[in-house]
Amino acid sequence: MRRIPFAGALAAALFALTGCGDSGPKVVPVSGTVTIDGKPLAYGFVQVMPADWRPATGKIGPDGRFTLTTMKEGDGCVAGTHPVAILASESLSPETTKWHAPKKYADAVESKLTVTVSGPTDDLKIELKWNGGKPFVEKYQKEGGTEHMGGK
Repeated sequence: MRRIPFAGALAAALFALTGCGDSGPKVVPVSGTVTIDGKPLAYGFVQVMPADWRPATGKIGPDGRFTLTTMKEGDGCVAGTHPVAILASESLSPETTKWHAPKKYADAVESKLTVTVSGPTDDLKIELKWNGGKPFVEKYQKEGGTEHMGGK
């Protein structure tokens, strides 16, 4: 019986799990800005959700800028028109969350946001609106063994 060295077996298993770098659709470099009511959103993450491939995510910096990553740091996103979620909530404690953007944007379907990536870009713009609202802290309270939500 032929034995495969442990290191070789481990490498084969990792290759099978991650797949070949050349398989799948082409990923192109994408970066840009997120604004809310015309001002940079300074906290959160952008998540672009292609229907048939891995999501691309980018951390939003204090200037509203982000760079998308799908498989390798900063590699970008697949081309196409895709739904987008903006994850802009900050856990302040186990009972409180600060929302830096309206909660609806945290869900790619409910947000109704899409981006079109037709090639490499460093100028993708995502514009959000408060519609009269502003950042708020949401508190979760335990009452009688049940958690209740109350926000401003």
